[in-house]
Amino acid sequence: MRNLNLLPMGISADRQVGVPLYQQIYNGLRKAILDGRLDPGTRLPSTRASALELGVARNTVIAVFEQLAAEGFLRSRVGDGTWVADFEPELLSRTVRKVPKSRGDAAGGTQSPLSARGKAIVDVGRGAPGPLDGAFQPGLPDIKAFPHRVWARILARHARSPEYARLGFGDAAGDPRLRASIAAYVTATRGVRCSPERVVVVAGAQAALDLCVRLLIDRGDPAWIEEPGYAGARAALLGAGARIEPIPVDTEGLDVAEGEARCPNARLAYITPSCQFPLGATLSFARRLRLLDWAERAGAFVIEDDYDSEYRYRGRPIAAVQGIDANGRVAYVGTFSKTMFPALRVGYVIAPEGLAAAFAHAVRNTGQSVPQPVQGALADFIDGGHYGRHVRHMRALYARRQARLFSLVREHLSDVMELVPCDAGMQVAGWFVNGLDDRAVAAAGARAGLALAPLSGYWMGSDGRAGLHLGYAGVSEDALGQAVPKLARIIGPS
Repeated sequence: MRNLNLLPMGISADRQVGVPLYQQIYNGLRKAILDGRLDPGTRLPSTRASALELGVARNTVIAVFEQLAAEGFLRSRVGDGTWVADFEPELLSRTVRKVPKSRGDAAGGTQSPLSARGKAIVDVGRGAPGPLDGAFQPGLPDIKAFPHRVWARILARHARSPEYARLGFGDAAGDPRLRASIAAYVTATRGVRCSPERVVVVAGAQAALDLCVRLLIDRGDPAWIEEPGYAGARAALLGAGARIEPIPVDTEGLDVAEGEARCPNARLAYITPSCQFPLGATLSFARRLRLLDWAERAGAFVIEDDYDSEYRYRGRPIAAVQGIDANGRVAYVGTFSKTMFPALRVGYVIAPEGLAAAFAHAVRNTGQSVPQPVQGALADFIDGGHYGRHVRHMRALYARRQARLFSLVREHLSDVMELVPCDAGMQVAGWFVNGLDDRAVAAAGARAGLALAPLSGYWMGSDGRAGLHLGYAGVSEDALGQAVPKLARIIGPS
């Protein structure tokens, strides 16, 4: 092609489009090669002729040709010109251009491109987060009530005047000051037995669960999970290849005796003992003892997810199971997402005794660490008393909102819904009493701006009881007064 022109090939340089001339020519020439409009071995016009045709400086064209040659699209020899590099056109067609696939094509038809475990993780039913101002998103704190100015001032200080020793990779287990702050806090408020050396800081509770299950179980190992229970824990276990054994819960929490009867050789048990998710029950002391006894006899581990234990409205917060574990069988998981704000993405694990170093090494190798400036700011926030004051303020606020929700449901929904009594938490379960389809109600609520979580989705099996999981922590009392009647209108008369 001695008289090849670039403009008819769709390669141009327009000064009016706001894209650098170099980029326009580079993109056009590269696309022409990938689309097959410039075949392998095609000789390109000289840089001088190309510059005249496109109306740009010769150096711009030279830079484009050199870049495409470096990437392997072009080849050139001094005195011999520039050519499209040699490659097999058939390979280009199969790899670069989109090839339509038939329904039965194993490469892109009925067979999933995901691994079996990947598909299982994706298929776990977890509702999409609702709007920040909407009711009734479970697990959402009152973000507006957080002391943002205090936090911003502390975080800005760490950004403006960083401690340079902490701007490297840092301690894999987390900022030593933050680990000491967490250890002191959970020891004083949760009855946890730990030293700072056993605290491992990670990017949120889900990262903590993922870390625990990957380190403590092998593929195919059986693991107990509460039924109904937290979908995020189920996803973490599936990601590790566990064989999940759903164990029923009742008013005393996880039925440990039933777990022993169904699967005595489980490698791990996941529990939410302070406020069972989603039903709100507290694991009784007798069952806590039996669980720890089983774990010691079976050589199993317990993951204690203490996701919102700070919010208890009658009496003092229930002490952690980890605090009575004398045999190093409990991995304690905590998070700041529920007490501060979800976007913070900071959680932690109190590793079982003797395993802290292994957990820390795993954090470095799995990329679940938290940026050092955020960790430093959080340590200051806790040590300065801001965190404790905020939690106490939210505890009183959420108690009022829970009482308001119960009152409104009795007034507007008593004929269709029965709330489960709960002394703690940020959400409450409500059973339907007239055979309503909770998934259909949730879909109708979404269209009306309500974030409704169907309770039936928390069961692994298909026999889940219908109802709704109603978050109230992030909803003002006035907003609750509008949202509950709206929900009553959506459900309609019984």
